[in-house]
Amino acid sequence: MKEKFQPPQGKIMEIYGKCLSLVGDDIDTDRIIPARFLKCVDFESLGDAVFEDDRKDLMGKHPFDLKSNQNAAILLVNSNFGCGSSREHAPQALMRWGIKAIIGESFAEIFYSNCIAIGIPCFTLAKKDLKSLQAKAEIENLFFKIDIKNVIAIDGSTEHILEIKESSKNMFLSGEWDATSTLLSNIKLIESKMDDLPYINLNK
Repeated sequence: MKEKFQPPQGKIMEIYGKCLSLVGDDIDTDRIIPARFLKCVDFESLGDAVFEDDRKDLMGKHPFDLKSNQNAAILLVNSNFGCGSSREHAPQALMRWGIKAIIGESFAEIFYSNCIAIGIPCFTLAKKDLKSLQAKAEIENLFFKIDIKNVIAIDGSTEHILEIKESSKNMFLSGEWDATSTLLSNIKLIESKMDDLPYINLNK
């Protein structure tokens, strides 16, 4: 049984979890979350619908359905992951299924930005190394501790050097990716600015 979803907040220094391999290039956002689910009024139910059509086609053999992959937190993907339409529902669905970080060959730019905005770090790794890890994850339990500051994934005594944009790394280490928490932590500055604006402060 899955743990109750808890959205990430503030600084993210490291991520630990089981790896799930999803093989295939150019997996687009319509496959990640089909368009009919975009009618939802919030994102809470999207986790159950992630890869809905692909999972139906594979009748229980999709990686997101396999019992061995349940409670996985780190997704291993190939090139141009998240291409297609810019729907923010795609990373939201992955996060609500349980994904906390993604390691891939490459990502579509808007998908990457949408992931960063909700607290999912996206790392890149060379094609050869990525495919080796995917193969390993498909035959045995593969757990990583991802050290965001040093940009490495630790598998037992083995370290895998990852890559992430320096600006994205700094956002996770500082907590600035979390716009809501950053806003609330500066509430006094906001109130001060409001007091200075005559169209907000009606007492002036």
